[in-house]
Amino acid sequence: MHAQAFKVGMRAPDDVGEAARLLDAGAFRAERVVAILGKTEGNGGVNDFTRALATLSFQMLIAGRSGKKLEDVARRVPIIWSGGTEGLMSPHATIFTREPDRGTPTGQKRFTVGTAYTRELLPEEFGTAVHARVAADGVRQAIADAGIDAAADIHFVQIKTGALTTERIQNARGRGKGVVTGDTGKSMAYGRAAAAVGIGAATGEVDPARLTDAVIGSDFSVYSDVASTSSGVELMNCEVIVLGNSARSTSDLVIGHAVMKDAIDAAGVREALRRVGLTVDCELGDPDRARLVNVFAKCEPDPSGRTRGRRHVMFDDSDINYTRHIRGVVNAVIASVTGDPMCYVSAGAEHQGPPGGGVVAVLARLV
Repeated sequence: MHAQAFKVGMRAPDDVGEAARLLDAGAFRAERVVAILGKTEGNGGVNDFTRALATLSFQMLIAGRSGKKLEDVARRVPIIWSGGTEGLMSPHATIFTREPDRGTPTGQKRFTVGTAYTRELLPEEFGTAVHARVAADGVRQAIADAGIDAAADIHFVQIKTGALTTERIQNARGRGKGVVTGDTGKSMAYGRAAAAVGIGAATGEVDPARLTDAVIGSDFSVYSDVASTSSGVELMNCEVIVLGNSARSTSDLVIGHAVMKDAIDAAGVREALRRVGLTVDCELGDPDRARLVNVFAKCEPDPSGRTRGRRHVMFDDSDINYTRHIRGVVNAVIASVTGDPMCYVSAGAEHQGPPGGGVVAVLARLV
C-alpha cells in the first residue's frame, strides 16, 4: 500500500477550499481518502457543533468528487475532529489517502494508516469496561487494516467516541439502566478514558485484566503512550484511526513518537522529531522543517495542580475550562520548536500518557 498525507488550512469549520484545490490539481483522488483528522475552532465541549459541520462539509466534498453516496462515505471514511484552537493553534485538517503500491516495498518501514468502526454503544455501556473492550476490538481491526505487524510500529492511535446527552441518559433510565454519570460534560471524560484504556489493551500496553469499571477514570497509573481519544455528541460508537509504519508500505513518509512528560516538555517534542530523522528547530532555521507534515499531540494539566513544582490554576478557573488552557499552552510549546502553529493538539488525556503528559507524534517526509 502507498499512504500519503496532506495538511490543509481552514478559514471556517465548513471551509474545504484548500482540499478542493488539491483535488483540482491532482494531488490525490477523492476515492483514495481513507481518513481525516483535524482541529476546528469550536469550544470542544458537549455543544461544539463545529465538529459535525466540518464532518458533513468534508463528506460532501468527497462524495461529490468520487461519485459516492454521502452515506457510503460516512461508513467508509472516519472524519475525526478535536474542537478548540486556543492561542495560536490554526484550524486545519490532515487528509490521509491510501492507494496501491508505487513500486515494490523495500522492506524498510514506511508510513501506513488503518481505520475501523465499532458498533454503537448503549448509553449504559458508555464509559465502562464494555466500552473499553469495544474500543480495543476496533483498534485491533485498524492495526490489521494498516498492515502493522509489531506494536513498536504503532505511533499514534486516534479514537473519536461519543458522549452522553440528556436524551441518552433518560433513555437508559427509562429502561431501568444506570449510566456512568448524569453530567453530560463529565461523560466526555469517561468516554475518552474508556477508549484510551481500550487502546492500551489492543497495543499490549495494558493488561486486559485491568479493563474494569474501577480503573476507568480513576487509576491513572494505567495508560497508553500512543493513545489520543476525543469525545463528542455526534456519534455513539468508536471511530478509529491508527498511524504507524509498515514494511509493506511504499510511502515516502515516516512517523515516530515520543512522550511529553508535562505541558512544557519541549525536549520531548525534539525527541519525536529526531526519531523521524528531523532536526527541526525554528531558532536554527533548519531546512528539515520543509519535510515536516504535521505534529499530533495529546495533553492534560498535571492533576497534582503543579507543573515542575509550580502551582497552576487550570482546574480552578471557573471562566475558562482547563482543556482550553492546556491546548493553547502545548500548541505554543510545539510551535516554538517547529515554527509552525498549525498542529494537532487535543486535550483531555485520561489514561493517555503519564499524568500531566501525553504522546507527541511526528509525521515527516523522507529525504
